[in-house]
Amino acid sequence: MTTLIITEKSSQAKDLRSALGDRYGRILPAEGHLLRLAEPDEVDPAWKRWSPTLLKPDGLYPTRPDQCGNKAAKLQAITAALRACDEVILATDCDREGQLIGQEILEHTGFRGKVRRALFTAQDPKTLRDAFAALRPNDQMRPLYEAAVARQQADQIYNLSLTRTATKTLLAPGTRGVIGIGRVKTPTLAIVCLRELEIRNFKPEDYFEVVATATAAGGSFRMRHAPAPKDRIKDRAAAEAIARAADHHRGPLTVTVEEKRQAPPKLYDLPSLQKTCGQRWGWTADRTLSVAQELYDGDGKKLITYPRAEARYLSENQIADAPAIVGALTRLRGFAHLHDHMDVRRPVIRKGKSGHFCDKALEGVSHHAVIPNVNVLDDLEPRLARLTDDEKRLFALVCRSYLAAVMPDYEYRQTGVTMAVPVPSPVPSPGPSPSGAKPVAFRAVGRIPLKLGWKAAFGSAESDDRAGGKPEEEAEQTLPPLTDGEPATLTDPKVEAKRTQAPPRYNEGTLVDAMQNAWRFVEDPVLRDRLKEAKGIGTPATRAEVIKGLRKQSLLDADGKWLMPTPAGLHLFETLRAAAPTLVDPGTTALWEMKLDEVVTGRADFRAVIDAIATEAGRLIGALVGQRGAALDLGLPAPKARFARRGAPARSATAASPGEKPAPRRRTRKAAAPADAMAAETAPKPRRARKTKAPPVAEPPVMPMHDTPSAQDARRRREPTERMVSFARSLAERKGVALPAACLSDFDECRGFLDRHAR
Repeated sequence: MTTLIITEKSSQAKDLRSALGDRYGRILPAEGHLLRLAEPDEVDPAWKRWSPTLLKPDGLYPTRPDQCGNKAAKLQAITAALRACDEVILATDCDREGQLIGQEILEHTGFRGKVRRALFTAQDPKTLRDAFAALRPNDQMRPLYEAAVARQQADQIYNLSLTRTATKTLLAPGTRGVIGIGRVKTPTLAIVCLRELEIRNFKPEDYFEVVATATAAGGSFRMRHAPAPKDRIKDRAAAEAIARAADHHRGPLTVTVEEKRQAPPKLYDLPSLQKTCGQRWGWTADRTLSVAQELYDGDGKKLITYPRAEARYLSENQIADAPAIVGALTRLRGFAHLHDHMDVRRPVIRKGKSGHFCDKALEGVSHHAVIPNVNVLDDLEPRLARLTDDEKRLFALVCRSYLAAVMPDYEYRQTGVTMAVPVPSPVPSPGPSPSGAKPVAFRAVGRIPLKLGWKAAFGSAESDDRAGGKPEEEAEQTLPPLTDGEPATLTDPKVEAKRTQAPPRYNEGTLVDAMQNAWRFVEDPVLRDRLKEAKGIGTPATRAEVIKGLRKQSLLDADGKWLMPTPAGLHLFETLRAAAPTLVDPGTTALWEMKLDEVVTGRADFRAVIDAIATEAGRLIGALVGQRGAALDLGLPAPKARFARRGAPARSATAASPGEKPAPRRRTRKAAAPADAMAAETAPKPRRARKTKAPPVAEPPVMPMHDTPSAQDARRRREPTERMVSFARSLAERKGVALPAACLSDFDECRGFLDRHAR
C-alpha cells in the first residue's frame, strides 16, 4: 500500500521527515490553503457588477486552485501523488482550519482511498512519533471539517455581500474606495472607535492626596493618604484639613509582615508578544510577526518555534527538553549570570494550568507557546551572528521568557504600615470616632527581596512590565525596622493635586490584545464565555492583517504608535451602530462559534448554519439599504497618471469606484486570496470604467472628511469647510504645531496642512 502524508506547511514536513523518516510514506507539504472559494462572478455572471445583493449560491461556493505564489505547483504535486497512492494521512494542524486545509484537497481531487488523521500540538520528535502511533480514522473528524466549511462559506457570503452593500449605499457619490465590512474587521474598528469616543467624552476630575514623613525609632519613611477611587478627595479644603491634622500627629503604627512568593509569568503566544513589543519598542503587530517569522524560518536561523501561537503553554512532552535548552542558553554571555539564581541541571517544572506545561490547556489548540528551538542548540553562536538588531531583541525576549518559566519563584518579604489620623468634622472620611473626629488612614508599603528567582532573567523595567505595575499610591519603598504598635510622628505634610486621566489610545499590540479579549466588550454572559473560549475575534495569524487592512482602507490612522479612527472610520462606525449594531458587535463572532459548536457536536447541519447566517446577512443588507445617502468619503488619493502601453489607456494605481469596468489588460489577473481565516474580509477590488483618455495630472490627496454638498460648494468657493478647520485645529493642538492663519480661509492651504500632519 502506497501512503501519502499531507502537511500544512513545509516546516511540518521537515519535522516529520526528521522524526519519522519514510517509515509511514511520502511526505508532501501544502502552503496553508491551496484552494480558494470561487469569486461571486465565477458562480453567477450577474454578480460581476456590485450591488446590494446577497451573494449566496444555491449550493456551496465551489473551490478553485489558488494561483498565488507556488501554491499551484504544490497542489499539482499533491494531486499527482494522490493518483498513485492508496492511503492518505492528514498531518495538518489539529484545529478546525487545519482540518479544512487538508481535507478540502481530498474533496477537490475526488480522492476515495483510505484516510487517517495524525493529531499533535507540538512538533518535537517524541510528540510526532506518538501522534503517528495513535492515528485515527479521518471519518471521526468529519464534523470538524463541516464546521470549518460552514465558517468559510458563511464568511464569504457575509463579508462580501455586506462590503458591496455598504460600498454602494454609504459611499458618497463621486468618491472612491471600498467600505470593507467583515465579521472581524468591523468589530475591530468598533473597538478603536469606542475608545476614541471614550477619550473625547472624558471629563477629567481634580482630586487630592496627602503625603507626610513618618519618623519612628528606626528611621523615617513616607506615608500617603490616598482613598480608593470612589472615595477620592475632590475638595482641596478637605485635603488641607487632613494635612493640618497630620502635622506633628503622633500615634501607633499597625505593622504587618508577610513572606510571599510570586510565580513567573506565562510564556508568550503571538498576541502577548505583539503587545509587549508594541509597548516596549513601538513595533506594529505586523512588524513583530515579520521579525518572529524570520527567526522561525529564516535561512540559517530557525531559532524559535512557530510564532503564530495561540496558547501560552507547552505540552508535557517538552519537559524533557528543559535541561538542554537552559544549559545552551546559560552558556551565552547574556545569560551566564543566571547560574547564581538556579540549578541549570534541574530546572523548575510547573505543570497544570497555573504553570507552563499542560496538555489539557492545549486541547483543540494547534500551536504551543513561542520558545527557543531545541533542535538548533548545538550551533547557537553562528546563528546569532546572522541576526539583525531587531531579531536579536526579539530572540532575547523569547529566551528570557523561557528561562524565567523554569526558574524558582521570586520570594520577598512585604511590610504594610498604617497609621490612623483623627480629623475634625466635617471632613468626610470612613468610620466614626468617639471624640467627634473621624480617622483617616495613612499607609506605606515596603518590600525586601529574599530570592530574586525568575526576576533575575529580566532587567528591572522588563520585570515590572511583565508582572504588572502598581499604582503610585502603592509604590513600594525601603522601610526602616518597624514593630507593630510602636509610635511614630508625621511631619511635613503636603497636599498633592492630581487629575484623572482619559484611557490611552490603542497601539497595534494593545489592539491585538483587545481583539483576543473582545469578550470584555460583550454584556451577555453566555456570549462572553463563548468568546473567551474562542480566544476573541480573529486568529493570531490574521489580526495584524485585519489592522493593516483597516489602515489601508483609510478607516484607521496612526499618530506615532497610537491608532485612532479617521473621520470616515468614526462616521462609518456611528452609521453602522445606528443602522445595524450586529455588524459592530464582537458578540456576533460568539454567536457564530456557538452555531459551529453545534455542527462539531452533531446537533446542527452545517448547511443549515450557513443558511441561518446568510439570512442574517440579508436582513443586514436591508438595514444598510435604508441608510442610503450617508455620504461617506474615505479620503483616498485621486488617481495617479501612469505610463500606458501604446494604444491602451492609463490605469490608476488604486481602485476606482465600484461598478465600473476594468480597462483591458494583457496579464492574467491574480486569483483572489481564499476566504479562509478571515481573508475574505478584504473585498475584491471593484471594476473600473473604460476610459478614453488618461488623467493629465495626479490631483492632491483628499483628506478623510465627509464630502457633503456643503463641502463641494466650499471647494468651488476655495474656502475650507467647518469640519476641515475643526480637524486642522485639533490636529495642530495634538501635534504641537502652529496653525497658519491662511488655513482658516483657503481650502488648498487647509488641505495642504492636513496632508502634511494627519499621516
